[in-house]
Amino acid sequence: MSFIIYVSDQHSLLKSLNMMSQMLIPFCIHVASVQSVIDRYNKAKDDQNQLVNKNYELKLWQKEAALLRQQLQTLQESHRQIMGEELSGLSVSDLQKIENQLEISLQGVRTKKGSLIHQENVELYRKVNLLREENMELYQKVHGTGNSSGVNPEAMLTNSEEVSEDSNGCVHLALSEAQHQNPAPGGAIKLG
Repeated sequence: MSFIIYVSDQHSLLKSLNMMSQMLIPFCIHVASVQSVIDRYNKAKDDQNQLVNKNYELKLWQKEAALLRQQLQTLQESHRQIMGEELSGLSVSDLQKIENQLEISLQGVRTKKGSLIHQENVELYRKVNLLREENMELYQKVHGTGNSSGVNPEAMLTNSEEVSEDSNGCVHLALSEAQHQNPAPGGAIKLG
């Protein structure tokens, strides 16, 4: 819509503007009300989508909860059977499966236990060697590096250790009685 107005004076201009504004007011009101309707529609659509999404999400969580309840029930039943409870309704085949599961689990426990014991043995062997070296150093500091007394430093240990390793890599430690040597003739130890 376009208007061409020829105005000769100021009074005519005001009159023309007033007339144009009267014609545009309903149009502007109509545009504003259409925009308001569109805004209300969009808000209602968003609200509806949120409601649908919340209902969908609620149903998903309900299904997830039902699935988890079923899994928990199955695990509890399996646990009771492994513990030897509620076995009366099981067939020989079911009992055999439970027995096989227990044997496999027991083998895993034994393997882990053996591995931990092996690691502890290796660590103890390392500590024994460190203590032996420390003992030798202390002996050499006390008796000098030349070993003029004729005493074997290995014999100073109160217990000697025997360490062996088998083909599986397991370390075996054993203690044997110390072999004492007389450091000085005549059985007397010289002090000072």
